[in-house]
Amino acid sequence: MEWDITAKELSNVRVTSNGENELVSIKGNSNKIKCIGVGTDAAVFRFVHMPHYAFKVFSHDKLRTLEIETEVYLKIGHSEFFPKYYGRGFNFLVISYEKGVTLYDCLLKGIHIPKQVILDVDNARNYILKLGLNPRDIHLKNILLHEGRAKLLDVSEYMKQGNDCRWEYLKEGYFEHYHLIDGKAIPHWIIETVRKWYNQSVPGSFNVQDFVKDLVLPFRTIG
Repeated sequence: MEWDITAKELSNVRVTSNGENELVSIKGNSNKIKCIGVGTDAAVFRFVHMPHYAFKVFSHDKLRTLEIETEVYLKIGHSEFFPKYYGRGFNFLVISYEKGVTLYDCLLKGIHIPKQVILDVDNARNYILKLGLNPRDIHLKNILLHEGRAKLLDVSEYMKQGNDCRWEYLKEGYFEHYHLIDGKAIPHWIIETVRKWYNQSVPGSFNVQDFVKDLVLPFRTIG
């Protein structure tokens, strides 16, 4: 495959997991690849000579997740809502590089999030459900905004059971409260407080209304 040469460069970096809900660590370097994203199971790189690909490199204790994502991408096939799958190596996936900014960064930078993004995510979820998969773990860092449209970036939990309600909470927060902060840059510590508060809450007990009242409303004048 044309990306085989990249495997050699990727071998110069080591991705290590750091526990549940913590970002991976990266050791080593190469002047031919650039890290463009970090998650809890893997990090994503671009190769300077093949910028249309994205290489998702997994921690060695997360190779089962790589297997799952491969299976999910093969089931998804071609869809406007997801990156295109090209293949895999021992510890990495090869998918299309997608331009845009995550909704997480939209909040940090005060970039407007159009309603079409919400509609696109709903349509993507419906597509996944029709395939017999389960669209879980849809959060701010997994949704990419490009030219007013959305694309979902992480499919690693689509074979798990149950509803983690992340999308429902985000959708409710958008329609009920986003107008309070639309166009305003939100400090990083506030967004991280939301993330940690949610991760520590009992599944199904997180209340968007109470959270906004306690934390977000005092910052209505941010910007």
